[in-house]
Amino acid sequence: MPIIVRLDVIMARRKVRSKVLARAIGISETNLSLLKSGKVRGVRFATLDSICRYLDCTPDDILEYAPDAATEEDVTKPRTVGVWRG
Repeated sequence: MPIIVRLDVIMARRKVRSKVLARAIGISETNLSLLKSGKVRGVRFATLDSICRYLDCTPDDILEYAPDAATEEDVTKPRTVGVWRG
């Protein structure tokens, strides 16, 4: 996926531990860890808002779009288009 999560970098710069951030924004440490590793399929805007407020940053500090990071599977996988026959 071409989205890179840089939450761990921002947390390190702000010297904020996962336990502290998780508690402050109201999510489990496990879910925060999954988010940091990029192993999630989405994030709620409310969660992203809470993270940005606590870390005094913006979403583009945390998330990066890198189209070259797309896997070959993402690029070559055919997309299915449904045809409606009424």
